[in-house]
Amino acid sequence: MKKKSKRYRQGAEKIAAGTRYPLADAVKLLGELPAAKFDETVEMALCLGIDPKQTDQLVRGTVALPHGTGKKVRIVVFAKGAQADEAKEAGADVVGFEELIKKVSGGWAEFDMAVTSPDLMKEVGRLGKVLGPRGLMPSPKTGTVTREIGKAVRELKAGRIEFRTDKGGNVQVPIGKRSFAVRALEENARTVIEGLLKAKPASVKGVFLKRCVLSSTMGPGIPVEMKEFATV
Repeated sequence: MKKKSKRYRQGAEKIAAGTRYPLADAVKLLGELPAAKFDETVEMALCLGIDPKQTDQLVRGTVALPHGTGKKVRIVVFAKGAQADEAKEAGADVVGFEELIKKVSGGWAEFDMAVTSPDLMKEVGRLGKVLGPRGLMPSPKTGTVTREIGKAVRELKAGRIEFRTDKGGNVQVPIGKRSFAVRALEENARTVIEGLLKAKPASVKGVFLKRCVLSSTMGPGIPVEMKEFATV
């Protein structure tokens, strides 16, 4: 097992064993832990009370973080004609169609999000084997298959993120950087939680938000109390 750094151990000592902190307190505490020499990403990891083997209980969606993620998002758009022009004007990093599909099918995937329109999905869908495993396949559920190409690109650039459960029923999403103000991180975190609650499948019974941990890239996890977000 890899030995934890001195900075990590010092941070872990500030977290009370067996304690779950209210979200506001957890965010404040995170800002007080020893920081790395770079601007770390802050993430939330949540365990949901779902049965991931049931397809009707899988959770997926998007939320627009009010303060963004602090990360530059590289966006490619599969488009032609006027929609291609719209994508370029909105700030897409790479725009194209036939040649871009060929490039991606060859293994190129130096981007974070892909967007296209419904009428082009037949061709783009052929990239499923390449983009699917990497979580980069455009989807109507995440708003990346849309006729409003320009709007989608601008929202993604501004901080719209995708969330979805993994095989264990967990969700892990970035909510900003260590350099963010405490208030900004808290508001981003609450936005993610609200988005998850809205996406709760009707078939899920019992506690939905079971556990949550807040952490920075190089820091220890801070358990977050979820009772304030409990739904009846």
